[in-house]
Amino acid sequence: MEDQLNSEIRPPAARAMGECEVAPGRELGWAEFGHPDGDTVLWFHGTPGSRFQIPPKIDEAALQHGFRVIGVERPGTGRSTNHYYHRIKEFGPDIEVLTDSLGIERFAVVGLSGGGPYTLSVAHHMADRVVAASILGGFGPVRGPDAVFSWTRALRFAAPAFEVLRSPMGSAVGKVVSVASPVADPVFGAYARFLGLADRPVLNDPNFKAMFLHDLISAKDLRSVGHDLALFSRHWGFRLDEVEPPVVVWQGLSDTIVPPSHGHHQAARLQRGELRVRMGQGHFAGFAEVTAVLDRLRELWAQETVGAEVPDI
Repeated sequence: MEDQLNSEIRPPAARAMGECEVAPGRELGWAEFGHPDGDTVLWFHGTPGSRFQIPPKIDEAALQHGFRVIGVERPGTGRSTNHYYHRIKEFGPDIEVLTDSLGIERFAVVGLSGGGPYTLSVAHHMADRVVAASILGGFGPVRGPDAVFSWTRALRFAAPAFEVLRSPMGSAVGKVVSVASPVADPVFGAYARFLGLADRPVLNDPNFKAMFLHDLISAKDLRSVGHDLALFSRHWGFRLDEVEPPVVVWQGLSDTIVPPSHGHHQAARLQRGELRVRMGQGHFAGFAEVTAVLDRLRELWAQETVGAEVPDI
């Protein structure tokens, strides 16, 4: 993997990195990209992932749109302290502490796949400060009135097992990634060839591959995977119709990881949901179209922020 990182194709380099104490003995790791003085977008990674799971063209796109993009890790991955949330809603207060610490007043939130529920948690908890949100192939609820009509409802029956095994599962994922890192390139290639399907054009892009491999291998600790599975199988702690900010839902109609019904369902039940579908595209449809995602966020920012000034770029 070192040879890959030393080649001409490299993942995005963070402008700044750090850890923020969100509670005594607990920290969340973060990495910053894009415009240093731009409006802030908090970017939440998928499952698995860490703070470097950012579109390869993030710097170019963020500079063009005047956005400062900060990738934030969840507990149990990368530099973030391991911690057990009981509900996904508990992530919101941690992000409130992080944004206060970094001096961020108003911001947008974006989440890929397993980061979708956490994106909505922050939008729900900080409705007065979240200008807009985007979820990219985001996983939907499996319990309560918001439960998506999908095979994913079966996850609720695995909730007790996920709760017991959440740390062992996550630790096992980290060990597998560590052991497999010397052969990461062929393993990733096999996945793209046989399982990627509609996502093959994205996964075969050397820049995307470099970013994904760098993100997973540098994370080291991936216990967040187990935490995510446990929390996805439970009620989130809030309803979709309680989320007040506008939310753009990007959904590839050929997604084989998160069924497209999740995107349609969430967009319909959110107070201000907006569905953007991509025909023939897969799980990484919105992630690969970062320019379009930031275009729409900039439009919403102008609509939602009275008297706001777009930073010079």
